[in-house]
Amino acid sequence: MPAITGPKIDPQGGKADALVVFLHGYGANGDDLIELGRQWRALLPNTAFVAPNAPERCPGAPMGRQWFPLAARAGDEAKDAEHRWKGAVAARPGLDAFLDDELAARGLDDSRLALVGFSQGTMMALHVGLRRKRAPAAILGFSGMLIGPDHLAEATARDANGQRPPILLVHGDRDNVIPLDAMFVAADDLARADIPVQWHLSIGIAHGIDGGGLSHGGLFLQKAFARK
Repeated sequence: MPAITGPKIDPQGGKADALVVFLHGYGANGDDLIELGRQWRALLPNTAFVAPNAPERCPGAPMGRQWFPLAARAGDEAKDAEHRWKGAVAARPGLDAFLDDELAARGLDDSRLALVGFSQGTMMALHVGLRRKRAPAAILGFSGMLIGPDHLAEATARDANGQRPPILLVHGDRDNVIPLDAMFVAADDLARADIPVQWHLSIGIAHGIDGGGLSHGGLFLQKAFARK
């Protein structure tokens, strides 16, 4: 698997005391989300932001990347779900290694890490974040879904106090790519697995991030890092 790289924003001064990793959606790349870091700088002044490009090229998108291919079985949800699960499982080791390297380079551990995903990136943030050796400080997912709810027994990530990572899911009520119901289904599945989750509904928003969702997400990360 090729090495994962992508754009970065360092703290304005001094050593980073936290790391936020953005995971982009299907057909995008790290440039798609890295600017969110600049908008969160006031809330997270000593935080480094990294937005890795997914390791695979995306068919039909010259500059686009994918964490895993989309299934070609439109209409067969069971097979599509299995395809997503296998794709996330295959992509996880490379992303885990990237996170380990980025934390080590800054002298940080998972208690100072937050994963922020969009769409397919949210699928990866939940999949990987819930299975780290130590829980990240937070997982924030925009416009995504939970992969493999029947595999949540594997979601064993805990912090030093034995707590699961806090999760915030944000979704637009007019999303025509990943329907809003996906957020509520994910919240229910996580709750049944005793994994706490918050959610925020962005009214009038399609498959994207609005100012309200961005503000809510930034405050969620600020609070999560302050607890650690």
